[in-house]
Amino acid sequence: MLSSSDFASASWELVVHVDHPNEQVQKDIKLRVSGDLHVGGVIFQLVEQIKIPQDWSDFALWWEQKHCWLLKTHWTLDKYGVQADAKLLFTPQHKMLRLRLPNLKTVRLRVSFSAVVFKAVSDICRTLISPGLYSKTMTPIYDPINGTPASSTMTWFTDSPLTEQNCSILAFSQPPPLPETLADMYQPRSVVDKAKLNAGWLDSSRSLMEQGIQEDEQLLLRFKYYSFFDLNPKYDAVRINQLYEQARWAVLLEEIDCTEEEMLIFAALQYHISKLSLSAETQDFTNESEVDEVEAALSNLEVTLEGGKADKTLEDITDIPKLADNLKLFRPKKLLLKAFKQYWFVFKDTSIAYFKNQELEQGEPVERLNLRGCEVVPDVNVAGRKFGIKLLIPVADGMNEVYLRCDHENQYARWMAACILASKGKTMADSSYQPEVLNILSFLRMKNRNSTSPVTSSPESMDMNPECFVSPRCAKKHKSKQLAARILEAHQNVAQMPLVEAKLRFIQAWQSLPEFGLTYYLVRFKGIKKDDILGVSYNRLIRIDAATGIPITTWRFANMKQWNVNWEIRQVVIEFDQDVFIAFTCLSADCKIVHEFIGGYIFLSTRSKDQNETLDEDLFHKLTGGQD
Repeated sequence: MLSSSDFASASWELVVHVDHPNEQVQKDIKLRVSGDLHVGGVIFQLVEQIKIPQDWSDFALWWEQKHCWLLKTHWTLDKYGVQADAKLLFTPQHKMLRLRLPNLKTVRLRVSFSAVVFKAVSDICRTLISPGLYSKTMTPIYDPINGTPASSTMTWFTDSPLTEQNCSILAFSQPPPLPETLADMYQPRSVVDKAKLNAGWLDSSRSLMEQGIQEDEQLLLRFKYYSFFDLNPKYDAVRINQLYEQARWAVLLEEIDCTEEEMLIFAALQYHISKLSLSAETQDFTNESEVDEVEAALSNLEVTLEGGKADKTLEDITDIPKLADNLKLFRPKKLLLKAFKQYWFVFKDTSIAYFKNQELEQGEPVERLNLRGCEVVPDVNVAGRKFGIKLLIPVADGMNEVYLRCDHENQYARWMAACILASKGKTMADSSYQPEVLNILSFLRMKNRNSTSPVTSSPESMDMNPECFVSPRCAKKHKSKQLAARILEAHQNVAQMPLVEAKLRFIQAWQSLPEFGLTYYLVRFKGIKKDDILGVSYNRLIRIDAATGIPITTWRFANMKQWNVNWEIRQVVIEFDQDVFIAFTCLSADCKIVHEFIGGYIFLSTRSKDQNETLDEDLFHKLTGGQD
């Protein structure tokens, strides 16, 4: 039992500032509380004193000094450690935020500042994608007829005629940028510059408020992980378009390297997409017959993007197929000219063996190359009839560099597809082999500009500036008419493509680039005296020379046993099979960002094609967490 005087001595005064749209309500309120009072009781007292009848359910307490929300309303002030010197803010959990999308349009949304970023982004994506344009398994939280969120939820910043409050605008590609706009935008010139681009990713396991994000601040919304889950043209028009836009800007700003020949293909596809997007007939994504046509065309061409339909002809194969061909081989050595020598090559399982000639195939090979974990880089010039494959094979002291040369594109497509699968630990018996061959052939045919085919339009009739479709550095190398002619020439190979297929082709061509999917960080490896670049991809880590950009060593996630972070010294430590350990500190970003990339890709690898779109949030945080 306590006397009233004892109770008074156990209580203390707590000051809470009320953050309310009505300026008259914005004031400090003093409450008499005790340490055993729960947070819900504090909120109840606040609302009693404010005396304004409204729905207060979105309001919560924010502790400014500790930079944290007091969301567990059953916890007492003592349990949270709140004392009389605490500065608490009674504020809405949902606030307005400006998001710049991959197509560089800015949208203003009401977003949770108290939920962890992973959950906030999930909610944002659900709001932005209308039910008619995405998988039917998703639950709509907007008007099911026209797919438009409530007007209070979303506002477009108007800088174009396409500013209806309708999410279907996200499925339309934007007009090409002016050359002056391109020239003014940041273009990374080295892998070190590219590493700087990745310092700004937010921590997925903490809220926006905890990371210092203010109401109405502008953030970039981007595809972070380059592992795209079943792109379906029938439902994913929004996601396909935003991916296309992100890929387009990556090419135009040279965030990813490509050859001039590849740049012209990207330009031709952009020109084609731009022309179709201006046509009113192609903008009705709800037209079922058009979607069916696109789907049929994609089916006929067997376009596959990471996890497409399995090729039925391979399903019943019991023996692992092999390739056997005469190919040319070259190993770079100092002071030697690049001379290729012909051998008889046999590709089986995930390794290549080569012999002096076919008759010696049953004997010992000259060498056997195990391609698990290797880097596979195209070395192709279609116009020059050069079909090469560059292999960077991990060895104990770095990378073993080998060049293979094929005679023609069909041979190249078969061997390149086999190398790509083997690098992932898969054989040619895998269902993705045949689609991979067809994808490579399709991309090569887009590169194969047929100079004898009639050009239907002249550069003079081209209705857009050709410099809009290539990087500024590429544009400087050519006169405008010459560049226009080359883009129109490349356009002949894609001129009959429907709009969605053209976007998928652009994404597919982006995926085929050697640097695709690599996120760079400047790091210092333990025991090494100079800085290196760490490239993080969906299935591997790559140590890259910061000065030359050349890969030094590759480590596969499949061989990873465990990884952790020493948060005191901000060091990431990873253990691989065969007692291989690496440790590094990140210099260009917080090590939590790198840790989250590694865990995020491992999380994505756990998703099977049979699952629906429900994400296992607990597993994601378990793999990417590790908070101090």
